[in-house]
Amino acid sequence: MDAYRLEQILKALAQGNMSADEAFDQLKGMTFDDVGFAKIDQYRQARQGIPEVIYCPGKTASQIVAIAHAMKAKHDVVLASRAERALAETVIGMIPDGYYDELSRTLIFCPGGESGFNEIGLKNADRPKIAVVTAGTADLPVAEEASIYLKASGMGVERIADVGVAGIHRLFPYVDILNDALAVIVVAGMDGALPSVIGGLVKPPVICVPTSTGYGASFQGLSALLTMLNSCAAGLTVVNIDNGFGAAMAAVRIASVCNLTNVCSEPGV
Repeated sequence: MDAYRLEQILKALAQGNMSADEAFDQLKGMTFDDVGFAKIDQYRQARQGIPEVIYCPGKTASQIVAIAHAMKAKHDVVLASRAERALAETVIGMIPDGYYDELSRTLIFCPGGESGFNEIGLKNADRPKIAVVTAGTADLPVAEEASIYLKASGMGVERIADVGVAGIHRLFPYVDILNDALAVIVVAGMDGALPSVIGGLVKPPVICVPTSTGYGASFQGLSALLTMLNSCAAGLTVVNIDNGFGAAMAAVRIASVCNLTNVCSEPGV
C-alpha cells in the first residue's frame, strides 16, 4: 500500500466515512498473510521496491503454488527462484499464467504469461537502466537471474555479455553506456577481475557478483569472491557467489531511493 492510499484511509476514518472495522480490514494486510507453512510478506515491495521472491529449493510444488496464489492476489508479477525443470513443470501445470525461464531457473507468474512479462520489459525500455555485464558466456545464468528481477521491479536493463579480462579490449566500446547507467552489476567467475577494472573506469555504483564458473582452484567461486572483496577499486559492493538476485536487490534499493521502481503493483492497489 502506498502512502497516498494510507492517507486516504486515515482521512476517511477521521471524517467518519469509514468504520474502524473497515479501516482495520484494509490495513491488516500491511503485516503478512499466514498460509500455515509460510508467512508471506505482502508489503515488502512498499518497503524495498520489489515483492517477496519465492525460494524454491526445499519447497514442494504444492507449497510453491499456494504461496504463488496468495501473492498473485496482490501483485501483478510473482517470481520464484532456483527452480529445477521438473519442479517448474509441475508448478506450471497447476498455475496457468506461469512460465519457466530455464537459463536463470526462474518461475515467473504474470498475466499473459511470457508475452505479458515481455511487455513489461518493453514498457521499461525508456526508464533508467541498470547495466548487467558478464565476463564470460558461462556467467549468463547468474546475469539473467539479476536481469529478470530488475525487469520485474520496473527498471530498464542494459545487457553486455562476454567482455572479460582475457580480452579486455572488448569492454572499452561500452564504457559510455556503463557511465550512463544508474548502477552496474558485474558478473564474473574464474579470477573475478572484471569488476575491479570496471570499478576503476566508471562513476555509477558497481555491484559485483562472483560466480562458481572456473577450474579446480577457483573453489566454486571462492577465488572470485575474495578477489572482489580485495579489489583495489574503491567502493565496490560484493554479493554472495552466484547471487544474481542479491545483486538485483542492491540495484533496486538504489533505484527505490529515487522512486524509480513501479511496475509490480503494490498490495491492495
